[in-house]
Amino acid sequence: MTLTLLAAEGGVDVARFFLVLATMLVGAKLLGELAERFGQPAVLGELVAGVLLGGSALAVVPTEGTAAELVHVFAELGVLLLLFEIGLETDLRQMFRVGPAALAVACVGVALPFALGYAYWALAPHPAVAGADLTTAGIFIGATLTATSVGITARVLSDLGRMNTPEARIIIGAAVIDDVLGLVILSVVSGLAAGAAVTFLGVLRTLGVAVGFLVVAVLIGRFAVPRLFDVIVRMRVRYVLLVFSIAFALGLASLASLAGSALIIGAFAAGLILSGTNQFDTIEHEVRPVASIFAPIFFVSVGASVNLSLLNPTTPAARATLLVAAALTGIAIVSKLAAGWAAPWMPFRKLVVGVGMVPRGEVGLIFADIGRRSGVLPEEVFGAVLLMVMATTFVAPPALKALFARE
Repeated sequence: MTLTLLAAEGGVDVARFFLVLATMLVGAKLLGELAERFGQPAVLGELVAGVLLGGSALAVVPTEGTAAELVHVFAELGVLLLLFEIGLETDLRQMFRVGPAALAVACVGVALPFALGYAYWALAPHPAVAGADLTTAGIFIGATLTATSVGITARVLSDLGRMNTPEARIIIGAAVIDDVLGLVILSVVSGLAAGAAVTFLGVLRTLGVAVGFLVVAVLIGRFAVPRLFDVIVRMRVRYVLLVFSIAFALGLASLASLAGSALIIGAFAAGLILSGTNQFDTIEHEVRPVASIFAPIFFVSVGASVNLSLLNPTTPAARATLLVAAALTGIAIVSKLAAGWAAPWMPFRKLVVGVGMVPRGEVGLIFADIGRRSGVLPEEVFGAVLLMVMATTFVAPPALKALFARE
């Protein structure tokens, strides 16, 4: 007898749904492996797997109904675990130690692409959003351009054996600060997507809630949570640290949402807090494989949302999408390259730092997905943003290799 999971809209064939999840996971890993064999990050392969499994290609991933909502729940869990893992890997002391150079690069690397992206949208709005709230759409477009992918850049620098160079320290420090600023912006745009008014006071309030929650949670958590985990570690049940760590991340994410901030702000804060515990090494070691299971579901679901017909240059709508993608890619690359010169008083190779800041990644995709789901970004613009993320991710690794090879 076929099992069904009852829901408001009807039943879900559980066996078929599990088969969909299995296909998504296997497809993500196979295409991720292929991407890495060609010297590219696995996330690109996972996005391509989603495009192939999506409704406009093989139609494996459901795009509507209860099954699609269940996929979205798994994808949301993947995002939370991904940001929780990033928080665990963030060393606050090291972030502050890299000094004003990394801070300057990060601030310019966020402000410049955001301003240029918003200006581009205000001056040349996409025809698909005629009559829509262009201010909100412009803020989303600018936001998708801000966050550098820490993981991609760090992986390339590690593979090249350059992690101890001044350029690498500035890139990593700036990218971490960049992601923190990006998460704060994400909290703001999440509020806008939920219908919050686009006013200076409204944005300031959302920003204050995001920063306030992050600061208060980390300050209190850094004092209380290590003592709690010193007690938890004495329990005899298996994987107790893993279970309590993930429960803590989910609980803090829920508190962040209840406080009016974004779920991922809470998950990121949980990672920052647990990075200061005595059990940090064990927690990080045990959380990583769990995140590796759920995070690809998010990237596959994002790729599955792309309408392949919008990439066909023979149709007017597709040509418009490709033009927007080209413009956003140009803004994304130029603005981050310029950020490399944000600290002229420091003796380092500015071009290397600029190129290292180019790759967009997880946070940019989260921005775009929230915009798509809220209806702020139509599917044409969402497709353009996805192309921009993929293009910047493709460009940076070989460029960094070439620049370091000149030494």
